[in-house]
Amino acid sequence: MTSFFTLAIVQSALELGFIYALVAMALFLSYSVLNIADLSTDNCFILGCAVGSTVALAGHPILALPAAMLAGVGSGFLTAFLQTRLGVESILAGIIVNTGLYTVNLAAMGFSSNLNLFKCDTIFTMAKAALEPVIGSWYKLAVAAVITLAAAAALWFFLGTRLGLSIRATGDNADMVRASSINPAYTITVGLCISGSLTALAGAVLGQYQKSCDINLGQGMVTIALASLIIGETLVGRQKLGLRLSAAILGSVIYRFIVAIALRMNVPAECLKLVSALIVAVAISSPQIKVLYARHKRKAAARAARKGGN
Repeated sequence: MTSFFTLAIVQSALELGFIYALVAMALFLSYSVLNIADLSTDNCFILGCAVGSTVALAGHPILALPAAMLAGVGSGFLTAFLQTRLGVESILAGIIVNTGLYTVNLAAMGFSSNLNLFKCDTIFTMAKAALEPVIGSWYKLAVAAVITLAAAAALWFFLGTRLGLSIRATGDNADMVRASSINPAYTITVGLCISGSLTALAGAVLGQYQKSCDINLGQGMVTIALASLIIGETLVGRQKLGLRLSAAILGSVIYRFIVAIALRMNVPAECLKLVSALIVAVAISSPQIKVLYARHKRKAAARAARKGGN
């Protein structure tokens, strides 16, 4: 372990980066496209993990993924219903659904605070038999990457359809969409349902990846996903749709490496949430920091020019 990053740390960061990228893409759809702050992400993630783990324990690890996505669709639909039909503000709707999902998650886990999957098959143990002889210990990364890239490709294709373009237009100008005889309540509902399904899918994959599910697993998931999304968009930019989806994946991987660096520097695990908050703050304020830095350079150049003239 002479190098700063060992092979195991790199593998773990890449695997978790691809898994959490699904949440970053979900937040991209709700936050960046629809311009809605969906605060139900934390417990929607646990919902996917709880449903997926329960179905996997029943002997159906592959079926666990669409089952979790269906549960996420229900979470997204409820959030959208509160906003579009009952007139609840988006932030409050997310808080209400997030609070209610805690009990739903406990029910999905049989009113137990955690589930153990060590004695059942998962998508990773199934892939191990087929892929380990070919690619060795990288089989987990292959599974996570295939799922995430397939979800990104499906989302990219969907947002290019007529309905997808309507969803993108709703986030830009809901009044214009309404004037075009398109119901923004419908497009918001579809968008949040897809966002919820991606979040729940991430939870289901993570549950099978770590072979356990805990009721507090998703705390701070909004912060993590937002940090990943902003890091990616800061590096790649906000241009074409494909690049923005790639930015979500890239940002998630980079975020996991930042966490790995923090752990290697002996930062206590209890402080990782603070590290996440600082990353988000720096990433969000980076455009303004660039403006202030450029202004400082111009003032310094002007002072130097005046001195030279004198």
